[in-house]
Amino acid sequence: MAEKLTNEQIIDTLKQMTALELSALVKAVEAEFGVTAAAPVAAAAAPAEDEGPVAKGPTEVSLILKGIGSGSKVAVIKAVQAITGLGLMDAKKLVDGAPCAIKEKISPVEADAHKATLAATGADVEVK
Repeated sequence: MAEKLTNEQIIDTLKQMTALELSALVKAVEAEFGVTAAAPVAAAAAPAEDEGPVAKGPTEVSLILKGIGSGSKVAVIKAVQAITGLGLMDAKKLVDGAPCAIKEKISPVEADAHKATLAATGADVEVK
């Protein structure tokens, strides 16, 4: 029988993963257990904020969807739905209304993680 991993071992492994790998892991866990994660990236970004103001720059930014780009519209809608927590129809209306703000007044770390998720779908995204 395989040895059970401790919480510390799991957290250490998560710290080594990129935002795209974390996003794929969340989707796999959601599919395996039939659950949804309301804010998977926000929880992962919280420890980085506790380190103090290391980098100078804005403390709050907005994530702007400029367009679908070269990606699949369905993939972009699903990514927007996961990021915002909106229902499928509301996420579709948001994507159809591009360019528009997906999330406003969020940390730059969270915005970069969401931007990476949307860019993986082929969407054109900007952080302002």
